[in-house]
Amino acid sequence: MTVDALTRTDAVSEEAATEAPVDSTPQAETAEAPAEAKTETPETPENPTEDATDSAVESPKPKRGRPKVATTAKKTRTVELTLTVTGTADGEWQAELKNGAKWVAKGLEIPAAAVSRAAKELHADLSGPIDEVINAARELQAAKVAQLEAELEKAKLALAELDA
Repeated sequence: MTVDALTRTDAVSEEAATEAPVDSTPQAETAEAPAEAKTETPETPENPTEDATDSAVESPKPKRGRPKVATTAKKTRTVELTLTVTGTADGEWQAELKNGAKWVAKGLEIPAAAVSRAAKELHADLSGPIDEVINAARELQAAKVAQLEAELEKAKLALAELDA
């Protein structure tokens, strides 16, 4: 064997060892393999650009981040609407509606009965406190009506005395 043949055999063996998995064949059989490997693997590639693209195809550059998983779920667009309902002790209620930062409606007067019904439809935890406020306003208005009826009776009596 010549030095040139030994060098080529060693180079081919090293390339085969780095590219191929560990071989479990005995050492005696590997002496024949370098001659076969020499014919199978050329020392220099015929086209250097093909070799570069082949290596790029074999080991693609991994993408950063988590891999995207295809889902069948639809992406839902959320809409931010803010409804503010304000009530006074007199029983006057107003509503304001805001879509994001834009006002849709401001200062709309709404009846207390509609507020009560809406609160009952939304949630029981909402309807309890709202109904308490509405009942307090109702009692206040009933007291005001009783006071005004008493004043009206006094005014009627005063008018009747003037006519007589």
